Amino acid sequence: MISVNSTDFLHESIRDHIISSEKVAHVQIGNNAEHALLVLTKTGYSSIPVLDPQYRLKGLLSMGMITEAILGLERIEYERLSGMKVDELMQTDVPVIGINTEFRRVFDLLINHPFLCVEDEEEMFAGIMTRRVLMKKLKKAVYTMPR
Repeated sequence: MISVNSTDFLHESIRDHIISSEKVAHVQIGNNAEHALLVLTKTGYSSIPVLDPQYRLKGLLSMGMITEAILGLERIEYERLSGMKVDELMQTDVPVIGINTEFRRVFDLLINHPFLCVEDEEEMFAGIMTRRVLMKKLKKAVYTMPR
Protein backbone atom coordinates (compact mmCIF):
# COMPACT_ATOMS: atom_id res chain seq x y z
CA MET A 1 0.00 0.00 0.00
CA ILE A 2 1.25 3.53 -0.79
CA SER A 3 1.79 5.61 2.31
CA VAL A 4 0.92 9.30 2.72
CA ASN A 5 4.60 10.28 2.70
CA SER A 6 5.24 8.59 -0.64
CA THR A 7 2.69 10.79 -2.41
CA ASP A 8 4.40 14.08 -1.55
CA PHE A 9 5.31 14.57 -5.19
CA LEU A 10 1.61 15.08 -5.98
CA HIS A 11 1.88 18.55 -4.44
CA GLU A 12 4.94 19.54 -6.50
CA SER A 13 4.66 21.90 -9.47
CA ILE A 14 5.07 20.38 -12.90
CA ARG A 15 7.22 23.36 -14.01
CA ASP A 16 10.50 21.42 -14.10
CA HIS A 17 9.00 18.34 -15.73
CA ILE A 18 7.31 19.60 -18.88
CA ILE A 19 8.63 19.09 -22.38
CA SER A 20 9.35 22.64 -23.51
CA SER A 21 7.56 24.20 -26.46
CA GLU A 22 10.79 24.32 -28.48
CA LYS A 23 10.87 20.51 -28.49
CA VAL A 24 7.17 19.94 -29.23
CA ALA A 25 6.03 19.34 -32.80
CA HIS A 26 3.13 21.64 -33.66
CA VAL A 27 1.34 23.32 -36.55
CA GLN A 28 0.14 26.86 -36.89
CA ILE A 29 -3.44 27.91 -37.40
CA GLY A 30 -2.88 29.01 -41.02
CA ASN A 31 -1.23 25.74 -42.12
CA ASN A 32 -3.08 23.46 -44.47
CA ALA A 33 -4.06 19.91 -43.65
CA GLU A 34 -1.43 18.50 -46.02
CA HIS A 35 1.34 20.13 -43.96
CA ALA A 36 -0.25 18.90 -40.73
CA LEU A 37 -0.47 15.36 -42.10
CA LEU A 38 3.24 15.48 -42.97
CA VAL A 39 4.13 16.68 -39.46
CA LEU A 40 2.02 13.99 -37.83
CA THR A 41 3.41 11.28 -40.10
CA LYS A 42 7.06 12.33 -39.70
CA THR A 43 6.86 12.62 -35.91
CA GLY A 44 4.70 9.56 -35.37
CA TYR A 45 2.55 11.44 -32.84
CA SER A 46 -1.16 10.79 -32.54
CA SER A 47 -1.98 14.48 -32.12
CA ILE A 48 -0.19 17.82 -32.01
CA PRO A 49 -0.94 21.32 -30.71
CA VAL A 50 -2.23 24.02 -33.03
CA LEU A 51 -0.79 27.45 -32.24
CA ASP A 52 -1.52 30.96 -33.49
CA PRO A 53 1.30 33.26 -34.74
CA GLN A 54 1.82 34.53 -31.16
CA TYR A 55 2.31 30.93 -29.94
CA ARG A 56 -0.96 30.76 -28.07
CA LEU A 57 -2.67 27.39 -27.99
CA LYS A 58 -5.77 27.18 -30.17
CA GLY A 59 -6.45 23.44 -30.18
CA LEU A 60 -5.23 19.96 -31.03
CA LEU A 61 -5.13 18.17 -34.35
CA SER A 62 -4.93 14.42 -34.84
CA MET A 63 -4.39 12.06 -37.74
CA GLY A 64 -7.95 10.82 -37.23
CA MET A 65 -9.40 14.31 -37.63
CA ILE A 66 -7.58 14.76 -40.93
CA THR A 67 -8.53 11.30 -42.19
CA GLU A 68 -12.18 11.85 -41.28
CA ALA A 69 -12.19 15.12 -43.22
CA ILE A 70 -10.93 13.56 -46.46
CA LEU A 71 -13.00 10.40 -46.46
CA GLY A 72 -15.25 10.34 -49.47
CA LEU A 73 -18.06 7.91 -50.17
CA GLU A 74 -15.89 5.65 -52.30
CA ARG A 75 -12.29 6.68 -51.65
CA ILE A 76 -9.96 8.85 -49.60
CA GLU A 77 -9.80 12.25 -51.31
CA TYR A 78 -6.18 13.25 -50.75
CA GLU A 79 -6.44 16.15 -53.18
CA ARG A 80 -8.63 18.01 -50.65
CA LEU A 81 -5.76 18.26 -48.13
CA SER A 82 -4.11 21.37 -49.57
CA GLY A 83 -7.37 23.33 -49.50
CA MET A 84 -8.24 22.57 -45.86
CA LYS A 85 -6.86 24.65 -43.00
CA VAL A 86 -6.02 23.11 -39.64
CA ASP A 87 -8.37 25.49 -37.83
CA GLU A 88 -11.28 23.91 -39.75
CA LEU A 89 -10.38 20.46 -38.45
CA MET A 90 -8.88 20.92 -34.99
CA GLN A 91 -10.46 20.15 -31.64
CA THR A 92 -10.76 23.32 -29.55
CA ASP A 93 -12.14 21.97 -26.27
CA VAL A 94 -8.90 20.55 -24.89
CA PRO A 95 -7.74 20.52 -21.28
CA VAL A 96 -5.02 23.09 -20.62
CA ILE A 97 -2.98 23.43 -17.46
CA GLY A 98 -0.79 26.19 -16.09
CA ILE A 99 2.94 25.84 -15.68
CA ASN A 100 2.59 25.86 -11.86
CA THR A 101 -0.10 23.18 -11.72
CA GLU A 102 0.50 20.45 -9.15
CA PHE A 103 1.01 16.82 -10.17
CA ARG A 104 -2.21 15.96 -8.32
CA ARG A 105 -4.31 17.84 -10.90
CA VAL A 106 -2.27 16.42 -13.78
CA PHE A 107 -2.79 12.91 -12.44
CA ASP A 108 -6.56 13.31 -12.80
CA LEU A 109 -6.40 14.72 -16.34
CA LEU A 110 -3.81 12.31 -17.77
CA ILE A 111 -6.11 9.36 -17.15
CA ASN A 112 -8.00 10.33 -20.30
CA HIS A 113 -5.27 12.11 -22.31
CA PRO A 114 -1.79 11.03 -23.42
CA PHE A 115 -0.51 14.57 -22.88
CA LEU A 116 -1.69 17.95 -21.65
CA CYS A 117 -0.83 21.32 -23.12
CA VAL A 118 0.81 23.73 -20.67
CA GLU A 119 0.55 27.52 -20.71
CA ASP A 120 2.79 29.98 -18.91
CA GLU A 121 1.66 32.96 -16.85
CA GLU A 122 1.07 35.03 -20.03
CA GLU A 123 -1.08 32.23 -21.53
CA MET A 124 1.61 31.39 -24.08
CA PHE A 125 2.18 27.76 -25.06
CA ALA A 126 4.97 26.54 -22.74
CA GLY A 127 5.04 22.86 -23.70
CA ILE A 128 3.37 19.60 -22.79
CA MET A 129 3.12 17.31 -19.79
CA THR A 130 3.02 13.67 -20.85
CA ARG A 131 1.53 10.63 -19.22
CA ARG A 132 4.99 9.05 -19.51
CA VAL A 133 6.57 11.76 -17.32
CA LEU A 134 3.88 11.30 -14.69
CA MET A 135 4.30 7.53 -14.71
CA LYS A 136 8.08 7.86 -14.29
CA LYS A 137 7.52 10.21 -11.34
CA LEU A 138 5.04 7.78 -9.77
CA LYS A 139 7.37 4.84 -10.37
CA LYS A 140 10.20 6.66 -8.60
CA ALA A 141 7.96 7.40 -5.62
CA VAL A 142 6.78 3.81 -5.39
CA TYR A 143 10.25 2.26 -5.78
CA THR A 144 11.80 4.50 -3.13
CA MET A 145 9.17 3.67 -0.51
CA PRO A 146 10.34 1.76 2.53
CA ARG A 147 9.17 -1.85 2.55
